[in-house]
Amino acid sequence: MLKELFNILVFPGLLFLFIFGMAIEFVDRKLCARLQNRIGPPWYQPLADFIKLLGKEDVVPQESDVAVFKLGPVFALAAAATAFLYIPLWNKQALFSFSGDIIVVFYLLTIPTLVFFLGGWYSRSVFSMIGAVRTLTQFFAYEVPLFMCILSSSLLANTWSLSEMTVFYLAHPWCWLFTLPGFFIALIALLGKLEKVPFDIPEAETEIVAGAFTEYGGRFLAFLRTVLNMEMVVGSSLLAAVFLPFGFVHNAALSFMIFIAKILFITALIAVAHSVVARLRLNQMVSLCWRVFAPLAFLQVLISLVIKGFLVMR
Repeated sequence: MLKELFNILVFPGLLFLFIFGMAIEFVDRKLCARLQNRIGPPWYQPLADFIKLLGKEDVVPQESDVAVFKLGPVFALAAAATAFLYIPLWNKQALFSFSGDIIVVFYLLTIPTLVFFLGGWYSRSVFSMIGAVRTLTQFFAYEVPLFMCILSSSLLANTWSLSEMTVFYLAHPWCWLFTLPGFFIALIALLGKLEKVPFDIPEAETEIVAGAFTEYGGRFLAFLRTVLNMEMVVGSSLLAAVFLPFGFVHNAALSFMIFIAKILFITALIAVAHSVVARLRLNQMVSLCWRVFAPLAFLQVLISLVIKGFLVMR
């Protein structure tokens, strides 16, 4: 019982995810700054921002739904932290795994997005409500390509378990090469989920202040920013587990270092992507996802089915 509580609350649970999320935010901001010929923030800036927000007054809009406004960030935080426990990190077996845990991870990762929508909508601010609608619209755009790319790897491995998928790809080390197109599509979809340029349409500070977060401040905004950091770690970990399923050796410490390296690699790709592209309009984002990424993701599913048939025939 104590071991499970330690895993959930400390490592690799909430505390580790909080610290690692702060580190990944720093790496992302620093890389983005250097790519744009800026110096970037010091290493402690994400933590300093978090502490500063905790010290600010919590202001709740008079017309808002107080319960949704206050409890939403807590639910989002819990959902992101829980999803992390089902992903293999330094071992081919996740801490908590079962047949079908991919569905649970997907479900948990949708909760923060829905919280952003509800929090913005029930803030009753014009800017917040516009940002909330954009958040939900964007959600329906990127979620299908992302799910189909994960589905393609799952079909090839013939399992809905992340741990069993890892076991399959370790036994068939060449198969993951056929899922690389899906990796890049899923990476772009992850940019949309994290609301990073060019898909920062729901925030769009030059248009609608801070989107769904406009009325949030103090500890509530600190929690929401922490959720985004955690989502970046969890999303990158999911992509690493599904599309880069290698590096699991008998030495747990070395396997964990390889896992960290894979997350940093994906973070670097994300930093490059949102440093060199301008923001899209919402209709452009939806059109891109449905007309380009969804067909490409479906093609990845067909490739996986062909490779799976080849393995069965052998």
